[in-house]
Amino acid sequence: MKLNQKVLVSLSGGMDSATLLGIACQNYEDVEAVGFTYGSKHNEWENECAIQLANYYQVPFDLIDLSEVMKGFKSNLLKSGGEIPEGHYEHESMALTVVPARNMIFLSILSGLAVSRDIRQIWIGVHKGDHPVYADCRPEFINHMRRAMHEGTDGKVDLYAPFVCIDKKGILQQGLKIGVPYKITRTCYKDQPLACGKCGSCTERLEAFAFNKTPDPVEYETEDV
Repeated sequence: MKLNQKVLVSLSGGMDSATLLGIACQNYEDVEAVGFTYGSKHNEWENECAIQLANYYQVPFDLIDLSEVMKGFKSNLLKSGGEIPEGHYEHESMALTVVPARNMIFLSILSGLAVSRDIRQIWIGVHKGDHPVYADCRPEFINHMRRAMHEGTDGKVDLYAPFVCIDKKGILQQGLKIGVPYKITRTCYKDQPLACGKCGSCTERLEAFAFNKTPDPVEYETEDV
């Protein structure tokens, strides 16, 4: 039986937020999703997937454009930055893909939307694999942000981050059980139609599928992945 409560999901179009949306829709009657355009190299491709995922789960989806707000930010993940590094997240080079305070900005906007729409819970898919590189994905940040959002909305909004202590392998394991359509997800950081299979994000995804002994349904630019 689904819970009669409104949930607002932060939906990027990646496999983590897709799993998050799948779990939310399985457990709640009233789910909405929001994505952001902020000038990243992969924005076009991941937003296409986010729209498809929202259609698949039949939930309302809004895409908020923050390109002008974040155009001066320094990050290789943005179109204004350098090349996307390849290799594991643990590699020092992956720090080049940090977009300063991105989740803090997103969650602040989602808080305002949630209050305006009378939605109590905001869901975000940050996970354990992001901890070494991304400060705004760590449990410490989530705990402080949860309190800030609660206090800043006079107790009207709660933050839910169910994957914060789970890696991508565990997230995928949960998603496979409920039939998340991973074929319409985008994980690659590069600005190209097909996923590269070489950047840190692709590498982590491929390792998760290999660990779960399941073929990745996404097409890559090379078969040697």
